[in-house]
Amino acid sequence: METQNKDLKYWRSRRATLEIEGRAFIDGTYREAQSHHTFDCISPIDGTLLARIAACGEADVNDAVCAARRAFDSNGWAGLNPRARKAIMLRWAALIREHADELALLETLDAGKPIADTTTVDVPGAAYCIEWFAEAIDKVCGEVAPADQHLVGLVTREPIGVVAAVVPWNFPLLMAAWKFAPALAAGNSVVLKPSEKSPLTAIRVARLALEAGIPPGVFNVLPGGGETGKGLALHRDVDCIAFTGSTPVGKLITQYAGESNLKRVWLELGGKSPNIVLPDCADLERAAKTAASAIFYNMGEMCTAGSRLLVHRNIKEAFLDKLIDATRRYVPGNPLDPATAMGAIIDQTQLDRVLGYVDTGRREARLLTGGSRAHVVDGGFYIEPTIFDTDNGNALIAREEIFGPVLSVITFDTIDEAVRIANASDYGLAAAVWTADLTTAHDVSRRLRSGTVWVNCYDEGGDMNFPFGGYRQSGNGRDKSLHALEKYTELKSTLIRLR
Repeated sequence: METQNKDLKYWRSRRATLEIEGRAFIDGTYREAQSHHTFDCISPIDGTLLARIAACGEADVNDAVCAARRAFDSNGWAGLNPRARKAIMLRWAALIREHADELALLETLDAGKPIADTTTVDVPGAAYCIEWFAEAIDKVCGEVAPADQHLVGLVTREPIGVVAAVVPWNFPLLMAAWKFAPALAAGNSVVLKPSEKSPLTAIRVARLALEAGIPPGVFNVLPGGGETGKGLALHRDVDCIAFTGSTPVGKLITQYAGESNLKRVWLELGGKSPNIVLPDCADLERAAKTAASAIFYNMGEMCTAGSRLLVHRNIKEAFLDKLIDATRRYVPGNPLDPATAMGAIIDQTQLDRVLGYVDTGRREARLLTGGSRAHVVDGGFYIEPTIFDTDNGNALIAREEIFGPVLSVITFDTIDEAVRIANASDYGLAAAVWTADLTTAHDVSRRLRSGTVWVNCYDEGGDMNFPFGGYRQSGNGRDKSLHALEKYTELKSTLIRLR
């Protein structure tokens, strides 16, 4: 069916016939949790029950890790020629594209994301990620290191073994792909734990992986809550754990790894990203539209969200007028309507958290727009895009990660002041600066302590060529790009003595 015909009626019709799998995927088969415990998967769109999902416990964690270990030790996947792994992963990506409507609908129902985003960003982005690492893996070479005349020195990378990937609910399939694609391409076995708030696409793509030819045990999916993730972090037969989520949980995972087998730990954590608009910004209207998108896209449920907007005093009044006008595009709507730009908050807990910060903001700042719960679909979790003029970078709402559509506007007078405010954070994931001066752009970019800096744009570079990760308490290691392979491989030196 053509894209223009996929309207609200189409997606409602697809929803009515959608079959949802809720079991874990271990060693090539779907199975219930050994305890037979389940948890409810509730749609944030309207609060309805989508499915009952297997609540995996310690026994299931052990089964999945043991299956992954057997698959790795058998060398059936790790021992394949990289070209063969590439071919299988490309088939997997093709199957994901073939099932794009089904996966996009699952993601929208599960996470409240607009269907316009899941069909154009999340699902195709996950397929592209798999394709990118599949195409790369047979082109990654080792080294012949300089050595004495009687020696040949080789430097090679080998798969690390069993990789546990624990991923969040805001980009359920895409961020999972950022981890499992390079890990699998490198020859590892993977145990994926999706968030209990959005497990559906991970469970579904596991079957597609098997259909594509990935051997049983190489890719496993364990739905469950925090205890499931803790079990993976403590398991002594997991060689590496890659986590995206909150900073407090990331610290716990590091602790668990230290208590068990010192497994490798890679963390992509929170953010409170500054978006700096200097007085020489050449296009205030574009900057304002981009600033609105930077915080209100995906309902503000983004670790890179431009949640701190730093505006020079001389242009602040004019800029805020344009910003509030741009915010009108993000009226919450039914996520199944392709015209909707802003969908539902993930669940009641997160909605209450965001509204709690809004209440705090009312006491410590000036509310410019929004600030209330929106009633779009009965039973759903929606909130208006909200902007506060804090005029104080020390306000709570300007310091803590809210993970919702709440923007703090902060005034500055000099570049040095803007850089100081931007860097005065526990986080360092992303930042942006708007200026017409190339020298200023270079200077400020170098001074910002962030893993990604955008100049005269925000959240650009969505392809796989750029490493993604942060400084300080935003984590370590990098997703995306060839650098991601470093997380899932061991570096080996081999010295051969010649006669």
